[in-house]
Amino acid sequence: MMKIPMNDLSRPYRDNQTVFDTILTKVGASGYYLGGPYGKAFSREFAEYVGMPHCLLVGNGTDALELALRAAGVEAGDHVVTVANAGGYTTTACRLIGAVPVYADIDADTLLMDMDDAASLVDPNVKAVVATHLYGAVADVEALRAKLAAQGKACPIIIEDCAQAHGASLRGQMAGSFGDLATFSFYPTKNLGAFGDGGAVLCRDEAVMERLSRLHQYGWNTRYNVAVPFGRNSRMDEIQAAVLSARLPKLEDANGARRAVIEAYAAAAPSCVVFPKRPDQVPSAHLAVVMVEDRNGFRAHLAEREVGTDIHYPVLDCDQAGWRDLPQVCGQLPSSRRCSERIVSLPCFPELTQEEISIVAEALAAYTP
Repeated sequence: MMKIPMNDLSRPYRDNQTVFDTILTKVGASGYYLGGPYGKAFSREFAEYVGMPHCLLVGNGTDALELALRAAGVEAGDHVVTVANAGGYTTTACRLIGAVPVYADIDADTLLMDMDDAASLVDPNVKAVVATHLYGAVADVEALRAKLAAQGKACPIIIEDCAQAHGASLRGQMAGSFGDLATFSFYPTKNLGAFGDGGAVLCRDEAVMERLSRLHQYGWNTRYNVAVPFGRNSRMDEIQAAVLSARLPKLEDANGARRAVIEAYAAAAPSCVVFPKRPDQVPSAHLAVVMVEDRNGFRAHLAEREVGTDIHYPVLDCDQAGWRDLPQVCGQLPSSRRCSERIVSLPCFPELTQEEISIVAEALAAYTP
């Protein structure tokens, strides 16, 4: 029996080795390793793909979140509405700024931000909302705007966290094009992955883009002249940009392959293995997440058949030991807590073979609680 991994990054390299080797040679020979033509080209291509006018390439997805919050005017003491089940990345960005995370609960059917709860938490202290498109599904930003309007509340800056949603869409509109700003990670395991770290911030407003451009490089307005505080050194190198440019045209097919994997699993799984609902959307299917009552027993069942599993994510942000004593606003979060105890991730990447998919599907079909 073969062992089926959660991911295998050697497979896409092996399948496209000539392309990637050529890219590495060209970048090496160009003499441009930062701020060169490949980065400029990819920033244009990716902005056009998502449907936003401006794109700044940065060092990683967490830097992207911090820079987006700072560019949106979030300062120490400001409140930011987010969710607690998305791995801690927005919370990390808030902590770096000194902002206070305000945790909304999630919808138990979708595992995405509960927009009714989020809207109820918006008050004059809230400077921004970060809507995370978790597991490749799209949080309904327009629904949040509508609920705030119905309550007579002004809408704060909305930042979409699209680190798991490259190419996902809701009602025909691309993830990353709903909010005022959007952030992406290009970590190697992402749907659009680099050969190392990388990230991007996309935005609508030219003045915001100008602030981002300064913040990501020390706060400079001209070389060695700091114009704004809290700048940092966060840039994408030319190798990552060139790799991403080469991979972008294949993203739709890769996402389709991921969706096919999840569809095969869902068709085989018994009713006790619950898949999140994805209404009105085409998800990027970044992760194949299911919910089961006996998580340990379910994982043991799959391990016996050499099927890899993981948990994304086992600890809510509000319960992390390193943050527990820092300022936060947190209610009971019943759905977040309930779902965090039940979630399991299954292997899901485009290079899975049909034989591997069948083995996982058969293992799911054979599961009994």
